[in-house]
Order: sequence, then structure tokens, then C-alpha cells
Amino acid sequence: MKNQVHPKRVSVVIPAYNKGSSLFPTLDQLIQQLQLTGLDFEIAIVNDGSTDNTLEEAIRVKRFNGNSENIKIYHYPQNQGKGFALAYGFSKTTGDLVAFCDADLDLPPVNLRVALAYFDQEKADIVVGSKRHPDSRVNYPIIRRLLSLGYQIAIRFLFNLNVRDTQCGLKVFKREILEKILPKLVVKAFAFDLELLVVAKQYGFLNIAESPIELDYKFNSTISLKTAKNILQDTTAIFYRKSILNYYAEPKGLVLRRLAIGNPV
Repeated sequence: MKNQVHPKRVSVVIPAYNKGSSLFPTLDQLIQQLQLTGLDFEIAIVNDGSTDNTLEEAIRVKRFNGNSENIKIYHYPQNQGKGFALAYGFSKTTGDLVAFCDADLDLPPVNLRVALAYFDQEKADIVVGSKRHPDSRVNYPIIRRLLSLGYQIAIRFLFNLNVRDTQCGLKVFKREILEKILPKLVVKAFAFDLELLVVAKQYGFLNIAESPIELDYKFNSTISLKTAKNILQDTTAIFYRKSILNYYAEPKGLVLRRLAIGNPV
């Protein structure tokens, strides 16, 4: 696939909770991939209350890259969840395009370059990385494949959402879309990805493209049985807010008003 130079700036938000062992190589590769695109970019790393050396590794990345102003680091002392970290990081960015990426190498950073190319190619509002794209190359346990498939079938039934993989950590948005939908979100943890796409559809952003990914599951994911239970509870709550309360129909209080707790580095 040819590199496609996009005239706008892309902001990459990376939530990191106890990712000290993988953060430096992940960001090193990510910066290389972004440089290959020819894009103007910035990276916002959000240390989500980590108890390991995640913050120190983020600082090491910034120093390794000449203390570049394009690498921003934010941290707060208490873990708030992936969704909160993504929303917080977004509030600190300026790009016309905003990408959400994971902080480990299960999803190699080359996936972002592919997703950005698909964004241009499909003239999309949103691009999501998808394990079920026919060109994806995935390596992860059969039990996770079955759980993921079952969850996506339930999502299709509950929300009529025409996305084959809502939970992949790679997503790219037009900035104005996130500005409209983030204030409506309630979920702060893993079901944040689903709520994000449900509300986007509710607001009429239907041009959602899926890009192929490379996935090499390293068995260091934060997904556990407890997490799976919480995802199901949050999914039920999203359905209740959408279909019973009609909560997502009109603007209510801003989630981003809570985002003053972080400290930049």
C-alpha cells in the first residue's frame, strides 16, 4: 500500500497503565511509522495511575527524541480506566485527526499507518482496526476468538452496529466527531470503545471503515474474567441508556469537565 500524505495534523493518544516493560519499544516504533507517513503529528501519552515505571519510560522516550514538543506526557496518581485516559488525552490534543492506540506491541504500530491510509482511501469519518477484516493477520488464543465473536454477535443484535470488531484498541476519528460525542460518554473502562461507536452512530456518523490489522497476542493483556464481567455489565448499561432512557439523544453534562486532575510532564 502506498503511503498517502494527509495535509492535516494527526494526534495520537496512548493510554498507559503499568506498561513500563513495553512502552519504550512501542513508542519508538510508533514514531518511526508516523515519520514514514509524512504527516505532522503529536503524541499524547497518558499515564493512568500506573504503579510501575510507566511514567519514567514515557519520560525516557521524550528525552530520547530530543525532548520534542510533539511528545506530551500526562499523569495522575489514581487509575481511572482506559476510557477516562483516552478522553483526558484527547482534551490535550490539537490535531484534525485523532488516533487512539494501545501502549504495547500486541498491535504493532504499523497498524496505525495502515489505518491512516484507509482513512483517506475510504473518505471515512471513523476508521477502526478489525481482527475480522479479511486481510488481517491475527494470532491469539481460540478461547479469546470465541469470546470476541460471541460479544460482537451480541453487539450486532443489541445495537444494530455494523462494525465487526468494536474492541480493537486502534481507532482514528475526525476531531469534530470526538468533540461532539465524548461529552455524552459514561463508561470509563473497557466498554468505552463500544459506547464511543454507539454514540457516534446515534449522532449520524455512519461512515465507519474497518482497516486490517496485525495482531500478535503476547499474553500480557489486562483483560481478565473480572474485566469480561465488567464489560458485559457496562454493555447492558449502554443498551439501557440508549434504548430505555434515550440518554444519548440530547447533550447533557460534559464528561470532560472532570479532566483537570492530570499533570503534564
